[in-house]
Amino acid sequence: MGFIAWVRRNTPKREELLESRWLRPFAHRLSHSELWRFSRRSVPRGVALGLFVGIFLLIPGVQIVGVAMLALPCRANIPLGAAMTFLSNPLTTPFLLASSVWVGNATFGLHADVSTFGLMAERGASIGEWAAWFFSDAAPAMLTGLFIISALSAAVGYVLSSVIWSAWVRRRWRKRLAERRLARAG
Repeated sequence: MGFIAWVRRNTPKREELLESRWLRPFAHRLSHSELWRFSRRSVPRGVALGLFVGIFLLIPGVQIVGVAMLALPCRANIPLGAAMTFLSNPLTTPFLLASSVWVGNATFGLHADVSTFGLMAERGASIGEWAAWFFSDAAPAMLTGLFIISALSAAVGYVLSSVIWSAWVRRRWRKRLAERRLARAG
């Protein structure tokens, strides 16, 4: 129950999200209850969407707005999608960026230097140095790697949350049936 409590505490409330200046033009559509209800279909979609947007965008604040905007056509659960964006945070972002460069290099045979990324992060490189590094082979490698990692994470998250959701529902039904049998027998 700890994770669910954490999600409820840290996920923006429906009213807070709908008051966002970026989402205000779409608030009437985003306020539909199906986007906020936990169902067999909306939960895995919300998890997958949150993982994809959270890992691919890596820009705090924009991630939650992106999930809310994409939840409408995907009919995904907005609170879970928003919560899943928190998996990319200051602790995981360096790992995600370094692994995305590595994946991008491996996928397309690019030669972006992952060690340069680590050195620049350690010594606090200037914006100009980051821009020069980014516009070398690093940009295609990093963007490709981020896309692949976010797509794989979304697929795994979708399947895993579907399995967990089904098991949870089955357990609840078994508990209800057992309670009914006890009530009849007692």
